[in-house]
Amino acid sequence: MHPDDFVPPATPAATAALELARAYHSPSLLNHVVRSWWWAEAFAALEGRNGIDHELLYVSAVLHDIGIAPAFDNVALSYEEAGGHVAVALTAGAGWEATRRQRALEVIVRHNWPSVDPALDEEGYLLEIATGLDISGARPDVLPADFVSAVLEAHPRLMLGEEFGTQVADQARRKPDTSAHRLVTGGLAAKLRGHPHETAG
Repeated sequence: MHPDDFVPPATPAATAALELARAYHSPSLLNHVVRSWWWAEAFAALEGRNGIDHELLYVSAVLHDIGIAPAFDNVALSYEEAGGHVAVALTAGAGWEATRRQRALEVIVRHNWPSVDPALDEEGYLLEIATGLDISGARPDVLPADFVSAVLEAHPRLMLGEEFGTQVADQARRKPDTSAHRLVTGGLAAKLRGHPHETAG
C-alpha cells in the first residue's frame, strides 16, 4: 500500500473542499484533514469495502473540522454539525442532489460519535476510525507502517496536538452540551500528547 494508490476525486466539490480547507485551516489542521482522508481510504481498502462513495468520503474528510475555524464557528451548534452544514452549502453549489448533500452532513457529524456501525453508514464509520487514529491514536498498528510513514512525511503533524486541543477545549467551554466536552473530559489533551505518530511526523 502506498499513498499514490489513493487519488483525490477530480470533481468540482472535491476541489472546492480542499480550497476551503486551505483557506481557513492552519497548516497543522489542513494536514490533519488530508491525512484523515488517506487513513479512511486505507481502512476501506484493508477491509474490502468496495461500495464507498469516494467523493463523499473525500469532501467529508477534508471539511470535517471546518466548523472549528473562526469564520464557521457556530454560536450554538457543535463544531462537527456546523462543519456539516458548510459541506451541505458547498455541495449544493457543486450540484449535488439534496439526499447526497444530507449524507455529507451525516458523515461529518458521525465522525465525532464514539463509534459508527458500518451497516448504518460506511463513510461515517471510515471517517470516525480515521480521525480516531489521527487524533486519539486508536488502531495505531492496523495500517501498514511504511504507508503511515509516507503519509506523515508528506503531511506532518506539526502543531496539531497543541492547536486542536486548544480549539476543542474552547468549544467545550462555550458549548458544554456538545461532543467537544465529551472529548475533553475523555482525556483528549493526554491522547494528543502521547500520540504514537508524534515522533514519526
